[in-house]
Amino acid sequence: MTRTLHRAGSIFTGRFVKILFLCVAAVAVLIGVPALPCATAGEIPTFTVDASWPKPLPNNWILGQVGGITVDWQGHIWVTHRPRSLTDDEKGATLNPPRSKCCVPAPPVLEFDVDGNLLRSWGGPGEGYEWVGREHGIEVDERGFVWIGGNADNDNAILKFTLDGKFVSQIGKIAPSNGSNDTTQLGKPAETAIDKEANEIYVADGYGNHRVIVFDAATGAYKRHWGAYGNAPSDDKQAAYDPKAPVSTQFGNPVHCVKIADDGLVYVCDRINDRIQVFKKDGSFVKEWFYEKTTLGNGAVWDLALWPDPKQTYLLSADGENNEIRILKREDGSVVGRFGGGGRNAGQFHWVHTMAVDKQGNVYTGEVDNAKRIQKFKLTSDALR
Repeated sequence: MTRTLHRAGSIFTGRFVKILFLCVAAVAVLIGVPALPCATAGEIPTFTVDASWPKPLPNNWILGQVGGITVDWQGHIWVTHRPRSLTDDEKGATLNPPRSKCCVPAPPVLEFDVDGNLLRSWGGPGEGYEWVGREHGIEVDERGFVWIGGNADNDNAILKFTLDGKFVSQIGKIAPSNGSNDTTQLGKPAETAIDKEANEIYVADGYGNHRVIVFDAATGAYKRHWGAYGNAPSDDKQAAYDPKAPVSTQFGNPVHCVKIADDGLVYVCDRINDRIQVFKKDGSFVKEWFYEKTTLGNGAVWDLALWPDPKQTYLLSADGENNEIRILKREDGSVVGRFGGGGRNAGQFHWVHTMAVDKQGNVYTGEVDNAKRIQKFKLTSDALR
């Protein structure tokens, strides 16, 4: 396992530092050996937390648990949070009579720029649709639509809005689920991803179902679905995760993320089983990787983000149980770095739940349970060549 060093707020991998020292040609000459070819600073991404991001919210607003975060084609950061997760002391200004001066729940959908300025906010119940019971997952496509999911008991749909929050359509219903092989209803979906060329939406489905399901993003028409290893999903009761037991042939709950790489590979977070499974777009199984396999509780693979260099060389993997983000080589899944750690200071995490990366290599995270915050980590190495 690669050792992590922390210096002056920046995060470096032990391997990265070692390579830099080995690259000093003068030292090589002095000791009488050929100089090693220098590895550039771009070999592994490194980060430092930006404790000033985002800027304070207006209107005495406060965030609840962060259900989803994403970056759109403009580089804007979109967040969906859970106003109903706030305790009475956190939303004291809204009580009758007011308990305190602070605070008021922010609207559930917020858009920020890269500097942390709030650009737009909306969400909640409205005419012509039923809002989700517990906000979970947000995606913004290049056609200008925002997709929202939920994971409360009957949150078995994804809702589609314009950038300004006007309701467009939905897939599924806010109603009981029909199971993992139904083609019209979802099962507490966790996250979505857009294949912009095919205009298809992939759904990590989810907290109730055990599958990935794909729809036409324009019409909502069903396309295909699959479970672990590309097999048909099953809703048979599964044993509790046991790292000593044979690996599960089904996804556990939740199927917590889905990401699509430029080369067509589809990455799925099987959170409770501590693994990432990789597929082709037709659902054919390619490979799987396990991480921190002894992790119990809520599992070790919560979210993924593709690194924005031309080859998408790395995957970043958020682990909300161990409260760290791992940097993985996408070609083989090996861990080459990590940052974070449990705690409540800037740069630490408590249940890091969701994550996104912009084109400049800045990482944005959202936390649930009682952390209820978003953070930004700025790229500190030349890792985008």
